[in-house]
Amino acid sequence: MPPIANVADFREKARRRLPRLMFDYIDGGAYAEVTLQRNVADLEAIALRQRVMRDVSSLSYEVELFGETLPAPIILAPVGSAGMNARRGEVMAARAAEKAGLPFTLSTVSICSLEEVRAATSKPFWFQLYMIKDRGYMRQLIARAKAAGCRVLLFTVDLPTMGARYRDVRSGMSAPQTTAIKLNRLLSGIAHLDWALDVGIKGRPHLFGNLVDALPSAKTATDFGAWVVKNFDTTVTWDDITWVREQWDGPIVVKGVLDPDDARAALAAGADGLVVSNHGGRQLDGVLSSARALPPIVDAVGDKMTVLMDGGVRSGLDVLKALALGAKGVLIGRAWAFALAAEGEAGVERMLAILRAELRVAMMLTGCTDLKTAGKHLLVD
Repeated sequence: MPPIANVADFREKARRRLPRLMFDYIDGGAYAEVTLQRNVADLEAIALRQRVMRDVSSLSYEVELFGETLPAPIILAPVGSAGMNARRGEVMAARAAEKAGLPFTLSTVSICSLEEVRAATSKPFWFQLYMIKDRGYMRQLIARAKAAGCRVLLFTVDLPTMGARYRDVRSGMSAPQTTAIKLNRLLSGIAHLDWALDVGIKGRPHLFGNLVDALPSAKTATDFGAWVVKNFDTTVTWDDITWVREQWDGPIVVKGVLDPDDARAALAAGADGLVVSNHGGRQLDGVLSSARALPPIVDAVGDKMTVLMDGGVRSGLDVLKALALGAKGVLIGRAWAFALAAEGEAGVERMLAILRAELRVAMMLTGCTDLKTAGKHLLVD
């Protein structure tokens, strides 16, 4: 395989290394994957405004998010089951983010627990939260995040139920575990021996580390999906932000907002920030891309709370486009998941370096010397 040049190359290397069901779990979306494709296509369609003779000898990539100055406006988004992409994958990604000085967000449904990631890192990370019916367990989970030193609570609100992900059914990831499917999974693992040894054997245990007490025997997406149907709280409203605030005294960021009215509701409920997100096209298909949804939300609440964006960000050019549309920072998910699956911790480090190099080129050729000044003037009308 040729040398890695961009995120697409990491994706291809991950496709070769992972069993099909694991690759499709990262790569796929809901239904016909229309929104998944829109996330990428709509960002690609945005034209940057090239400017020249602007003295770009000194650039500032720094942004301030929730009282912390970051060396770039990039956060590693929560990715469920990332520990199945590489051995103890969440630990690897967290360490790579720490080396870059960027936040890592641990998913509720990670393989590595809060405590394991905390023990392997020296700086605070973020934690992503799903609301489940058992508020006692929720209270304990938030307390564990506080004890681990997490700085920001990323409260995901667009998963009252699992989206219909056809690729996961076809690959056997979320289909009923018949003998034929189990045999196919075994053969797929054998066919990807490097992954099987690194993750399948050396990477154990394969439990959801933060939920061991809640679902100790869940090892597959099918197990998890059944647990979600029974345990995710479908009665949640904006009033529940008050309950979360009673448990958490740090910044609360609501993830999964696509509508300006919901953005206003998040602000009224006391959230400190929000992520314009369609869950990477993995929930309701046919909705707006994050790039299309972002500007009206920024217009509605952007001067009153911190607005971030995820969905379709595959390059440093995309990072600058998102900031030009009004986001204060971007979360990347698939990009680091592909890099992790391809090359482990070193892959995530290299992917972040590539994004920064691409961002540098985009800044210099648009005449943007300070990301704090990025705005619509960087785009072609």
